[in-house]
Amino acid sequence: MKVFTPHTRNFIELGLVMLLMGTSGPFGKYITLPAPLTIAIRSILALVFLYAYCRFKGISFRLRKADMAPIFLSGVLMGVHWITYFEALQLSNVAIGMLALFTYPVFTAFLEPVFLKTRFQKIHLFLGALVLSGVYLLAPDIDFGNSHTVAIAFGLFSAVCYALRNLIVKTKVGNYQGSVLMSYQLLLVSVLLIPTFFIYDLTEVPGQWKGLLGVALVTTALGHTLLINTFKHFSVTTISIISSVQPIYGIVIGALFLSEIPSWPTIIGGALILASVVIESVRAYRR
Repeated sequence: MKVFTPHTRNFIELGLVMLLMGTSGPFGKYITLPAPLTIAIRSILALVFLYAYCRFKGISFRLRKADMAPIFLSGVLMGVHWITYFEALQLSNVAIGMLALFTYPVFTAFLEPVFLKTRFQKIHLFLGALVLSGVYLLAPDIDFGNSHTVAIAFGLFSAVCYALRNLIVKTKVGNYQGSVLMSYQLLLVSVLLIPTFFIYDLTEVPGQWKGLLGVALVTTALGHTLLINTFKHFSVTTISIISSVQPIYGIVIGALFLSEIPSWPTIIGGALILASVVIESVRAYRR
């Protein structure tokens, strides 16, 4: 008798992915370097880890010509997503930065039927409303003189970029290993952000090595690569809604290690987002 069915193993893997990627907020807040410089170093370090892994496993990096442009675009979107997300974290706190980003399931639910020609599910309107209600509780007053409001704006833009990137990667994951797709995205981001090493002061970089190494290895090389692999087993909308649990992990880690205690509106907003995760998790598991 098998203890774990393939479907159960896929869900366990997805749960591990959510925990690994939930570290992005605390790491992003812990690192005090300018966001573009942080992302440049993060990408280079993660690329080294993934390249070594692919070479060790003998995984081919060969791409079809028809796939080069979409993968290039996905890398650009990933870079923009990371920079705007880290800006949101630095302008506010782990809770607000992460919860603002995790409106991306709403964008994904509406974009996936258009991009991948899948059937639109009405329940995603309800789940999207739950997520948006949670975000509203973060900043009920729209004031761009307030850093939290600006942070939410960065988070929302980051969410759109992330949703589009995931939809593009979904169309390619059947042909390539997740580690290969992630490596090419990291390579592109690293190359595009080379100018940051000449623009910003690098004297503080050595003192940030713990956070940079953590976000590169745990969040990026492990978390993002495993995330891409889960696209083989679940729809992008399902994964994006389930991934809304990441802010909960991030907030807990932030409270434990950064002493950032969320306010009651933030807690209630997070509870609404978590409710959407539970509902979609149950629906996806039964399918």
